[in-house]
Amino acid sequence: MPASDASGHLAEQLLRLTRRLHRAQKRHLEPLGITPAQARLLRALAQYDTRPPRMADLAAQLEVVPRAVTTLVDALEASNVVRRVPDPTNRRVIRIELTDTGRATLRALRRARRSAAEDILEPLTEQERTQLGALLDTLANCPRPAPEDD
Repeated sequence: MPASDASGHLAEQLLRLTRRLHRAQKRHLEPLGITPAQARLLRALAQYDTRPPRMADLAAQLEVVPRAVTTLVDALEASNVVRRVPDPTNRRVIRIELTDTGRATLRALRRARRSAAEDILEPLTEQERTQLGALLDTLANCPRPAPEDD
């Protein structure tokens, strides 16, 4: 198979696998009452150890418009998963933090993600999983090419 055909085949396999993983994750998230977008926001929020982020920080990290974050935060706040808190140094700034319910939800989300990954990885041996992990690390950590000028 020529290299271009092999690359096209690999791209198609990766897309199919990504779709399968998304479906499996959605299936595991449904009982928690959390959408994939909300789960992504919670994972981003959990990365802030010392100081809760502003909505603009979350929007930048998630690479979405701020309005999208507002909608997600509104829904999560209604479920008592997150709360808006004023910044202690600037009361005009609002920060988003996890509640105790949110931390429990995040733990459940992590378990759901592991279960979804297990569904997909089940046919692989430990050695194959390790090899796949190393290959994916190589791909994930390589520098992104600069966008082309048109």
